[in-house]
Amino acid sequence: MIITLSNAPPHARSAMRFAVIQFPGSNCDQDCIAAINGLEGLQAEYVWHKETSLNDFDAIVLPGGFAYGDYLRCGAIARFSPIMQAVVSDAREGKLVLGTCNGFQVLCEAGLLPGALVRNRSLRFVCDMVTMRVEVEDSSFTHRCPKGTLLRMPVAHGEGCFFADPKTLRELNANRQIILRYAGRDGRIVPEANPNGSIENIAGICNREGNVFGLMPHPDRASDARLGSVDGAKIFRSMMQTIGSQRRRKTASQRVKQVA
Repeated sequence: MIITLSNAPPHARSAMRFAVIQFPGSNCDQDCIAAINGLEGLQAEYVWHKETSLNDFDAIVLPGGFAYGDYLRCGAIARFSPIMQAVVSDAREGKLVLGTCNGFQVLCEAGLLPGALVRNRSLRFVCDMVTMRVEVEDSSFTHRCPKGTLLRMPVAHGEGCFFADPKTLRELNANRQIILRYAGRDGRIVPEANPNGSIENIAGICNREGNVFGLMPHPDRASDARLGSVDGAKIFRSMMQTIGSQRRRKTASQRVKQVA
């Protein structure tokens, strides 16, 4: 049975709440729920795409899959779902938003992340375990992952090749928005480690403000040792640490106002 806030014990109801958005065609929503609920202090709950508010949640996750069957363009139809207005609004207010695989595509289509995900250079669907190198160690999603840390997670996509025009690419590099790059097991950024042909081996990027993160690999499928890796849990724990810091700052600010 999947535990949600409605049937969770009292101590779990104070956990940090993660909304996992369900679009027609999502197929990694259950993976995300299981991975997040498997970490102490976190509580994940499904949110159907026709809902219009995410006010009760601390973070938002857009899972992998094939939203609306990818019939038009990956993420292009999902971008117009009612819930996306709340996702965009909350993201602009600073709430953490994570998009994995199809979720990354949706974030780009919605304008929350720059660039686009296009067909793999091989023109084939890729399903494999990949290695990534952490490029930004102090992001909201990579706390306790020093620069150069190698993470192993699976990929499963046909349109995961990240592309951006030269100007956007320069900005991504200058603003430290490239969080993860595909790398060899020795940490070198080489073409052979790139599963889809992404420009500059880019595996994951964040927005300028640093609170929206999209990546093609699946952290939800790498959060249990039985699956071959627990590196994905580091991303969820980092989000937890960031939310905790936000809460403490908010509490401190409120106390200052009360004293004043």
